[in-house]
Amino acid sequence: MMPKDQPFAVNVSSSDLAFSGMIWNVRREAFEFGEQKLTREFVEHPGAVAVVAISESNQVLLIRQYRHPVGEFLWEIPAGLLDVAGESHELAARRELLEETGYVAQSLEPLIEFFTTPGGSSEKISIFLARNLVLSEDRPEVHGEEVDMLVEWVDFEEAVAAVLSSRIKSPSAAVGIMAAALGKRA
Repeated sequence: MMPKDQPFAVNVSSSDLAFSGMIWNVRREAFEFGEQKLTREFVEHPGAVAVVAISESNQVLLIRQYRHPVGEFLWEIPAGLLDVAGESHELAARRELLEETGYVAQSLEPLIEFFTTPGGSSEKISIFLARNLVLSEDRPEVHGEEVDMLVEWVDFEEAVAAVLSSRIKSPSAAVGIMAAALGKRA
């Protein structure tokens, strides 16, 4: 049998906003599952996109960004929220790549999707594979944690080794780099 995740609808008897935040909310829902009545709180997230950008010389474009919840500078791939109404996942990925790195991808294709923490959050990240990158002269102004963000090209095999040795712990970077590595080897 080939495993495949599948949607499953439950009878939700109540759904309340427990907390409203700048980026995400916390929702409390009561629902029926089998013979049980359950209540769960979870982070309600708009979703995000990320980009594994690989150069002709087999380097991956990484950013180093401060992440306050974990108190670390993390090496990540360019990523951002699906927070522009009506914007497709591909356009959001192109926008985030340009905003965070200054690069435009001539080739962009879907790579993989995943839920970050499905036991407590609805966040789903769609990762794209970008190739044929060109540095743009029209990089938008950056704000917040992006102000001190480093942008570096790193040897792809070194990035794979960094994921496997837990030197890169960002989930989107780990999933994206490994999916690209397995795709290259397949």
